[in-house]
Amino acid sequence: MSETSAPAEANPLLKAWHTPFETPPFAEILPEHFLPAFEQAFADHSAEVAAITHDPTQPDFDNTITAMERSGRLLSKVAAVFYDLVSAHSNPQILEIDKEVSLRMARHWNPIMMNAVLFGRIAMLHEKRAKLGLTGEQLRLLERTYTRFHRAGAGLDEAAKVRMAEINERLAHLGTSFSHHLLGDEQDWFMELGEADRAGLSDTFVAAAKAAAEERGMAGKAIVTLSRSSVEPFLQSSESRDLREKVYKAFTARGDNGNSNDNNETIVEILKLREERAGILGYPTYAAYRLEDSMAKTPEAVRGLLERVWKPARARALADRDALQALIAEEGGNFSLAPWDWRHYAEKLRQRRANFDDSAIKPYLVLDHMIEAAFDCATRLFGITFEERKDIPVWHPDVRVWEVKDRAGQHKALFYGDYFARPSKRSGAWMTSLRDQERLDAEVAPLVINVCNFAKGADGAPSLLSPDDARTLFHEFGHGLHGMLSDVTYPSLSGTSVFTDFVELPSQLYEHWQERPEVLQRFARHYQTGEPLPDDLLKRFLAARKFNQGFATVEFVSSALVDLEFHTQPAAACGDVRAFERRELEKIGMPAEISLRHRPTQFGHIFSGDHYASGYYSYMWSEVMDADAFGAFEEAGDIFDPATAKRLHDDIYSSGGSRDPEEAYIAFRGREPEPDALLRRRGLLETPEVA
Repeated sequence: MSETSAPAEANPLLKAWHTPFETPPFAEILPEHFLPAFEQAFADHSAEVAAITHDPTQPDFDNTITAMERSGRLLSKVAAVFYDLVSAHSNPQILEIDKEVSLRMARHWNPIMMNAVLFGRIAMLHEKRAKLGLTGEQLRLLERTYTRFHRAGAGLDEAAKVRMAEINERLAHLGTSFSHHLLGDEQDWFMELGEADRAGLSDTFVAAAKAAAEERGMAGKAIVTLSRSSVEPFLQSSESRDLREKVYKAFTARGDNGNSNDNNETIVEILKLREERAGILGYPTYAAYRLEDSMAKTPEAVRGLLERVWKPARARALADRDALQALIAEEGGNFSLAPWDWRHYAEKLRQRRANFDDSAIKPYLVLDHMIEAAFDCATRLFGITFEERKDIPVWHPDVRVWEVKDRAGQHKALFYGDYFARPSKRSGAWMTSLRDQERLDAEVAPLVINVCNFAKGADGAPSLLSPDDARTLFHEFGHGLHGMLSDVTYPSLSGTSVFTDFVELPSQLYEHWQERPEVLQRFARHYQTGEPLPDDLLKRFLAARKFNQGFATVEFVSSALVDLEFHTQPAAACGDVRAFERRELEKIGMPAEISLRHRPTQFGHIFSGDHYASGYYSYMWSEVMDADAFGAFEEAGDIFDPATAKRLHDDIYSSGGSRDPEEAYIAFRGREPEPDALLRRRGLLETPEVA
């Protein structure tokens, strides 16, 4: 690598960590430490894999599969810290290093995943797996290992492997470029709010806008940024149609501005390379390749679910559109409803129909109280407890850490919460880990992270969440529980190492508790008075939950359909990304007043890497299960029913990837999920109300 190497003994990434629970000593870790650490980690891992590959003894589970599970520990350790900083607290130096690391990572893994000798050992074991006397978890690990190598191209001829390696390297570079471009556009743009620009904005929004300005070195000013937690409440509340349009267009144009951060050409090349890779592996399309290793199995199954939801969602959205246009006319507006108007007038319509608006409940959704609520639900369901620790090193002063203990009071995990938006953090919300649970050689407790982009309160005031923010907090904490409650032997099966259309089940299921009266009555308290959420407001909030679900569902399903079409149609058809987007939206009858939740040039889920490529539908596939799964608690008559919670823990949250997900779900629920549960939850089985 090009970076000057620091002596190994001076590099904190290459030393034992004498910190509480052997956590990363972030204050000691500098950008220049990463390249030498990766260099050492790649060398160590390559040597470990070579020893397995050339082991002269007959292949068995221990000297091949278990040995592979033991390999690469230093690489996992270094990469976890690095990618946490890349996403949550980057700087120009870190982002520059990321470009080189992504290329080196591809060059490191290609020869491993396409190693014919190593694959021969794995295939031999896989062929006689029924006679090896393996446990259920070991059998699952062998099957997943074989599948992973097979799908990476380990069985290809040498010429095909060379081309696959080239494709993988280029895709790694392009995915990194895509995310850097998106971050660049988000960092470069803000809109200052003068006194005259604040009509309709709540005091809490203005306070958050001032905190955002201070974060950018503009103390005393107030700004809107391109963080979703800034954009959406502005579009909802601002009385200035011109400013709403300006913010909306900046938000939806990220990555599509014809500047150095433009992602259009990047997308075209990514799609061509993915198509070529799928063809080399014998699949007709990238979606066919990608979905074979999922619960859905085929593009046709995915399209079937999405189209089933699309029809009632679109009908509801069109009925709502007409009602919003009527409201504009009633107010004397002489314009047609536009995408930057929808949230604003939908909020007015909700206030009229449900006598509820977000600003009324927001003072009761204090971030700290919602964190307590998430913890309390986990305690009541699973017996784990949370105690804040001030002695754990963190990557930014805003990050908080809690020690998690089990029912017996034994250490279970550490949970890091990084909740506030800042320029050094990419947009969105996610869960990741600095260390995964396993017990291959010793009990290893996980270090689990939740990252969000909530607006910080100004001048020491508490951060107040919108209902969507509060739901996001519970969603990511559900992912966090999947990591913290993991109880498996092998690292590759730990926590969230499951199919993408199953991984959203634990997170989306956990959202249900956030909106329950039993939870809100205890934890929704006014940030100034401490008064609990009034019963009347609670009832109106619960009654309003299904409002605007046509919009929300159309916004999501259209994005999932565009993702699917990008990866089922020939890449040549996608040469003009904007034209492709327009064509696909016309094909499905997308209402002109609603835009995709993620336009292609900012669709990091599918273009920053391939984890969700052809897989954005996963949230909805999982929602079928989560809506049905929560019904088990409702049928028990207690949302904390101990017997149901124990099944949920044992079959879903703790089992990681150690069993087939369909089998795991049936073990919990006693049957397959009932698809209409999703439509009922979103209120889409009812006849649309036409104005």
